[in-house]
Amino acid sequence: MDNARTALIVGTGSGISAAFARALKAEGYAVALAARNIDKLAALADATGAVALEADAAQADSVAGLFADLDRRFGRLDVVLYNASYRARGPFLDLVPAEVARSLEVSAFGGFLVAQQAARRMVAQGEGAIFFTGASASVKGYAQSAPFAMGKFALRGLAQSLARELHPRGIHVAHFVIDGGVRSVERGRTEPAGAALDSFLDPAAIAATYMAVLKQPRSAWSLEVELRPWVERF
Repeated sequence: MDNARTALIVGTGSGISAAFARALKAEGYAVALAARNIDKLAALADATGAVALEADAAQADSVAGLFADLDRRFGRLDVVLYNASYRARGPFLDLVPAEVARSLEVSAFGGFLVAQQAARRMVAQGEGAIFFTGASASVKGYAQSAPFAMGKFALRGLAQSLARELHPRGIHVAHFVIDGGVRSVERGRTEPAGAALDSFLDPAAIAATYMAVLKQPRSAWSLEVELRPWVERF
């Protein structure tokens, strides 16, 4: 694909990842969107000129196939965002082991699979960026949310380890702690009457920060950035 810069977003939905896709498109990137259900991506793909690819981030063969497809379409890969996660909630004594395993597979193991495939290509080309979307649960475990905390803690550890190994090889690894509720009109997550304006994180504002980190000079790369609304309690 010509000499356009390219990007892959894994775990694409209507919030952060969609906003990042639009920001990348505005900067001239050719974008690929990956999700288990790509039917929901039709409008976003049309708006951004992106290609939508079906993949299960927690399955090694599926991830390998995704990257092989991208090799044929793009030739190189400049940016990868891992945005997939899975939540299993409930009292600890009532948690279903299979659901806990799925949470760990999607939230953490999938991040490993995607990052490994991305890193192999980026190390060979001598540059690139691998980003991970974290959450409040990346740094603090909440009651009745142990599986999500386990997965997000693991993803953060992966990002830290990768950064120390790959930064010296020209690969920018960054982890973003999204500490607060993200606005979503589709899910009805907007400020209720009487609430402070901008008490939810705006996906477009989050994407703007992702882009700012992407543009950082390598003499001053960020490993981790925390984002929270101005009224969020620490």
